[in-house]
Amino acid sequence: MAILHTVNKSPFDKNSLERAIGCAKDGSAVLLIEDGVYGALKGASSSSMVEDAMKTVKVYALSEDVSARGVNERVMDGIELVDYAGFVKLAADHSQVQSWL
Repeated sequence: MAILHTVNKSPFDKNSLERAIGCAKDGSAVLLIEDGVYGALKGASSSSMVEDAMKTVKVYALSEDVSARGVNERVMDGIELVDYAGFVKLAADHSQVQSWL
């Protein structure tokens, strides 16, 4: 059962990203939205955790939220940016959506 895990909190403020990654199984995906997109940044304290997760789980970031925060150039390689239509497709393609607050 593939789950889409959405994370909307910054990894610098909450441990939502760490918890989501810890629960994500093979075939699942993590989508970073709102302040959660800070978890997609190169060189951040959470970078190694996210890079390790990308070995078995696909990680996405909402492009509108990345742009709104002005961090487009700092997104790690391997993280796919999706727009709102992509968010809807991800939700439809997974059997369940788990939001991490």
